[in-house]
Amino acid sequence: MKSEKFDYIIVGAGSAGCVLANRLSEDSNNNILLIETGGSDKSIFIQMPTALSIPMNTKKYAWQFETQPEPFLNNRRMHCPRGKVLGGSSSINGMVYVRGHAKDFDEWQQHGAKNWDYAHCLPYFKKSEDWAFNADDYRAKNGPLGVNNGNQMQNPLYKAFVKAGVEAGYFATKDYNGEQQEGFGPMHMTVKNGVRSSTANAYLRPAMTRNNLTVITHALVYKVLLEGKKAVGVRYERKGQTFDIKANKEVILSAGSVGSPHILQLSGIGPKAVLNAANIEVKHDLPGVGQNLQDHLEFYFQFKCKKPISLNGKLDWFSKLKIGVRWILSKQGLGATNHFESCGFIRSKASVEWPDLQYHFLPAAMRYDGKEAFAGHGFQVHIGHNKPKSRGHIKALCADPKAHPEILFNYLEHEDDREGFRACVRLTREIINQQALDEYRGEEIQPGTHIQSDEEIDSFVRECVESAYHPSCSCKMGTDELAVVDPDTRVHGIESLRVVDSSIFPTIPNGNLNAPTIMVAERAADIIRGRKLLSASEATVTIDTNWQQQQRSALPKRTTS
Repeated sequence: MKSEKFDYIIVGAGSAGCVLANRLSEDSNNNILLIETGGSDKSIFIQMPTALSIPMNTKKYAWQFETQPEPFLNNRRMHCPRGKVLGGSSSINGMVYVRGHAKDFDEWQQHGAKNWDYAHCLPYFKKSEDWAFNADDYRAKNGPLGVNNGNQMQNPLYKAFVKAGVEAGYFATKDYNGEQQEGFGPMHMTVKNGVRSSTANAYLRPAMTRNNLTVITHALVYKVLLEGKKAVGVRYERKGQTFDIKANKEVILSAGSVGSPHILQLSGIGPKAVLNAANIEVKHDLPGVGQNLQDHLEFYFQFKCKKPISLNGKLDWFSKLKIGVRWILSKQGLGATNHFESCGFIRSKASVEWPDLQYHFLPAAMRYDGKEAFAGHGFQVHIGHNKPKSRGHIKALCADPKAHPEILFNYLEHEDDREGFRACVRLTREIINQQALDEYRGEEIQPGTHIQSDEEIDSFVRECVESAYHPSCSCKMGTDELAVVDPDTRVHGIESLRVVDSSIFPTIPNGNLNAPTIMVAERAADIIRGRKLLSASEATVTIDTNWQQQQRSALPKRTTS
């Protein structure tokens, strides 16, 4: 090891940790240690975008967490994979690039995260981004993170879905990450030159040439070392040996929405009752640690396709071989996309100010494990209610750092969340029923046309809904009694300790979480370094002026019977 003592110790080489390692090591006066439990990300299954279902379901690359039986999902235990590899969850995710709606970040500020409104966040989204197309007030080139739109919707099903959304009375949007999120249009992904643009590829690998950055892999952090109310280092295990390593300046937890609250609790920082129950000595009673847990749920709306043009025709071994060989040789073709190339963001009802439902369109009918849902051709939309009011928790069950914590999301506990999913079913049927999809749309496979009443929809959702793998908000930023970190990401009541990852979101944004997590780390890096923060943006945001009176901008051309 280059040094026995470091200025900053970062725990977790994921979506936030890799960003911090890069930005903090830009200052040659800082000596940085980055600790990761997993190992190398040098796998074709990680780097090739189309193989996304493999690392997510592989123990080598992901913590295969399970929730407690979810009481409002028929007591199902839900899969909760989290990245355990360089790049963290950015190396195992679906690579969908969604910043969230501007109002999501204004909401953060309203919850006590001062200066984390959209105007202050947008410059950091831009700082992180290398957009494949033209820069403007919302998009930027020359940042570390590659973002493009895949194969530009070559399959006609993508464009038919967008057209159907417009025929159903919704806006078209050319860039949901720009001025107007609401509507239907092309989807963006973190892919560059045909390869996954994880934070390991985009941020960490370029920084690893610096002499002031040390990266340790295959190391499990046990806890933060405290002297009174000050963090002074961490204890970790590697190859059967335990090490205590000191930090001159700060310890920064970037272990994610499961890992960061769990490490805090193992360190004696958290709700007194939780720590006592786990036989962990209370060093600092902080009630919000592990509370306020939020996630997105979604289900698949699946249809048979009347024309043999879906990706279901590419699932045989020979087709997969051809796709793989082309990708290896040229980094092009179907191997270079996550296949989510069109999408939609809509509001579930009038009186909702900004979108709370999200669509990912896939020109195939398959499961998250990559297997086909039925024989023949099909297509599907992933649809979910993205602004849940249900709240869960992360709890350490004992002092053993190798024991998984208790995870409970309380999915669909709140009636508004159940109502949101009823809207998902009914509004989606209306969209898919539009003329634009007539030549492609076959039988509705899932949920099935027999699912109609509120009770039938609720029963279907409880049985079939899945996590979108967006756990967040378990160490919320703010100033109230459940806040864990202040608006400068410092843990309340503990000196020299920060949390920087998706756990500090006050509320979950309307969209996939990788982009806002990277943004948070970019802004936090400037805060930590004491640099002047980027000036607030004056870019405008488009909101439907009639949102209080109408659910969409126009009447549908065809209503469902």
